[in-house]
Amino acid sequence: MAQFKNLKDLLTKFSDEQTCRDFLVQRRWNGTPICPYCGCNKSYKIENGKRFKCANKDCYKKYSVTIGTVAQDTNIPLSTWFGAVYLIASHKKGISSVQLGKDLGIAQKTAWFMLHRIREALREKKGLLLTTEVQADETYIGGEEINKHLSKRIKTRDDKIAVVGAIETGGRVVTQVTPWVSKKNVSEFIEKIVDKKAKLVTDGSSAYMKIGKRYEHIVINHSAGQYTLNGFTTNGIENYWSILKRGIYGIYHQVSEGHLQRYCDEFAYRFNSRKIPDNERFEIILGQLTGELTYKQLTAKNNIRANGQDIETKETGE
Repeated sequence: MAQFKNLKDLLTKFSDEQTCRDFLVQRRWNGTPICPYCGCNKSYKIENGKRFKCANKDCYKKYSVTIGTVAQDTNIPLSTWFGAVYLIASHKKGISSVQLGKDLGIAQKTAWFMLHRIREALREKKGLLLTTEVQADETYIGGEEINKHLSKRIKTRDDKIAVVGAIETGGRVVTQVTPWVSKKNVSEFIEKIVDKKAKLVTDGSSAYMKIGKRYEHIVINHSAGQYTLNGFTTNGIENYWSILKRGIYGIYHQVSEGHLQRYCDEFAYRFNSRKIPDNERFEIILGQLTGELTYKQLTAKNNIRANGQDIETKETGE
């Protein structure tokens, strides 16, 4: 376990690329490189330790420790990647690309790309199953129309994005961006992540009535001024929404609909690992940096909102 208390300690410890590569080999492969092409666990160091060559005579392919990770095919030093991972892991409300660029001495555009790649790695790929007492609720992310300039207001409903979520009381949280909150969308989300034997706690919204028939369903009637029932409450998920919104509105100000799920994944990961130290969280993230997200994918049209602009690139971090 690496011992450091802050960013200065981390950058001092990982000041050169070989130290970073050796540490990543330890975290990713437990110290023994594994060929990504054939799975052979015997390789030779080449290029002064920068890369490896598979010892399997039927393979003999060359690879580096960053292959298959979010740091693959970038010219950004690993020490900079390490700094970015530590900052996104340790800042409780997240960090803007503007601030990350200033902290690490890189361009805002580069910092923005790095942050989204790291968020992609934080996504829960295996899925979580909530098993005991589960609180479910929905919220909406986006600015009020009254706060916008007249030229940018729309004449319909507030330009908000729906997010549904479920939290195990005192435990983990799962969130999902959805086009709208409906019985179908809510039911599919809950069935996927909530064990059939769990107690489901919701407010009186009709969206939960259908799925509620498949669980032991406790309904807290907020419209009647009820906020607890026999010790059950939805305070846990509502408190989490406040954490998510404070981070998004306070740090990023606005994010685009196409990227919102990654921000939700980032906040959920940090919340679910809240009981472990920052340096331990940093090491865990390094060990799971697998995944690929190219700049072309990140800026594809389905990630862009009205007027052809990605709102999040306007973040100020102030």
